[in-house]
Amino acid sequence: MFQFALKNVLSKPVRTSLAVIGMTVAIMGMVGLFSIAEGLDQAVGNTLDRAPGFVAMQRGAPIPLFSALPKSWVEELESIPGVRAVSPECWARANVIDGQVVVSPPRLLCGSDIVRRNQIETGIYRDDIVQGRYLNKEDLNSFKCVVSLPIAEEYNKKVGDPVEVNGNELKIVGIYHTGSILLDVAIIIDDNTFRKMTRFNEETVSSFYIEKTADVSDDELIDRIQNHFRGRGPSAWQGSMLLGSPGLNPLSELVKSIDRFFKQGQQPTSPPATQPEAIPKESSQRILTENKVADDPMEVRLATDWAGRFEKFAEDLDIALGLLTSLGILIAVVSVINTMLMSVSERMSEFGILRANGWSRLDLVKLIGWESFMLGLAGGLLGCGIGWGLTLLVNASFPAKFELYASPQLLISSLLFSCLLGVISGLYPAIWAARMSPMDAIRRN
Repeated sequence: MFQFALKNVLSKPVRTSLAVIGMTVAIMGMVGLFSIAEGLDQAVGNTLDRAPGFVAMQRGAPIPLFSALPKSWVEELESIPGVRAVSPECWARANVIDGQVVVSPPRLLCGSDIVRRNQIETGIYRDDIVQGRYLNKEDLNSFKCVVSLPIAEEYNKKVGDPVEVNGNELKIVGIYHTGSILLDVAIIIDDNTFRKMTRFNEETVSSFYIEKTADVSDDELIDRIQNHFRGRGPSAWQGSMLLGSPGLNPLSELVKSIDRFFKQGQQPTSPPATQPEAIPKESSQRILTENKVADDPMEVRLATDWAGRFEKFAEDLDIALGLLTSLGILIAVVSVINTMLMSVSERMSEFGILRANGWSRLDLVKLIGWESFMLGLAGGLLGCGIGWGLTLLVNASFPAKFELYASPQLLISSLLFSCLLGVISGLYPAIWAARMSPMDAIRRN
């Protein structure tokens, strides 16, 4: 049966090739698109696993770049029982490097409190130096910096070379490499130098990295920190803060006006005459909890806990990628169905002769099923192979921009899915051929 099906598939090379190409393109797209999600998932996982401590940011801020917390809180954090070390960090974009405007991938300036940073046991950048050294006390108030390996390679720099960042000349004393596209984006300098180079508020920092002592649990320390600062400091971060500026911003004012309009529209014109209903105990407790959270100016989490936010984003990304892939899959299915229908219609008299010689309807379904399975298998093998090769090519060509990953699970599932699509695509032609009587099938041609 298998050899018979193989001969039938090879007897029409042009038609078979077109069906295989359609399936190949669909599976190749599936592997390529989902390798984006898997690569992002792997990059985030590897990044978060490298930071065992806590990250404290302004509540609601998506990343430290948009966070702002009082700089004076570092001493208070250090005084909380259970805190071993605290490292404040300031972040800003590096917009121009060596006269070139930076757009993609983004490059960031990191202002680090060198003394406190070196007190951290696990230093992500410090422990990943591949050339030169990390910043130390001798570099306080200096224009010395540590850059990532991708930045050094992009601008052809080595240890000892100068690099101009946002109009300021820095001297490279070290190069680090973590292997993560999320971490290998920074130019690290002294905090005081950072504030001279940027218009960063002198009284704020972006975030705090916190290490705990061994005698306190994670949840206990988080509660201590949040209870200590509850009701103080900045309000929760909101997206509209990106529109704010020291002067009057017309777009910002427009957003505020629209917000006020809708809030006023939601307020009743007169107070209700009825007595307020009693609030259930559960609802009252929930409101108290929400108010308590709203009063927390800082969001303190283990670095690995931030993966929860990414998981929601990854789920949405998978849905979007699935919708994009489904279009290619639909085209591939139609291509295989068309090929099998044409093949079956041309061989209908042959099927009638086979039926007259003792073949059952199930035998015909098996034969056509094998043929469509071979088309799916061939398209799946080519699609997985080409898709996997393209991910390697993209990673090698753009190491600082992309980190695609086609896992063995993705390749195997794509191949099985392709075979399943092939079989499903051949069901209708197979059932159509099997339902005809031998004499009717012979008469068709």
